[in-house]
Amino acid sequence: MTEKIEIVRGSDNIFRDFGHADADLLHLKAQLAARIIGALNEKKLKGKKAVETLKMTEADISRIRNADLKKFTLDKLIGVLSRLSLQVELNVTKAA
Repeated sequence: MTEKIEIVRGSDNIFRDFGHADADLLHLKAQLAARIIGALNEKKLKGKKAVETLKMTEADISRIRNADLKKFTLDKLIGVLSRLSLQVELNVTKAA
């Protein structure tokens, strides 16, 4: 017996797909955190060296690596990217 499975295509924002009221903010924070994690891995920054470079606690770095972003604002995440020598560009478009 074969059961039919319905496939539903999501948007580019999983937070919106799950109905979060602040989906765009959560999505943007997740994108910034992913870039931070990528840069940390690329530069092989861990422990004390990461703390010194990012000017934040090891616990906060761990929170970013674990996508626990509740306590981080956009400007704080952008500041972290800046300390990793990355520049953030923002593109604003009219909503559909």
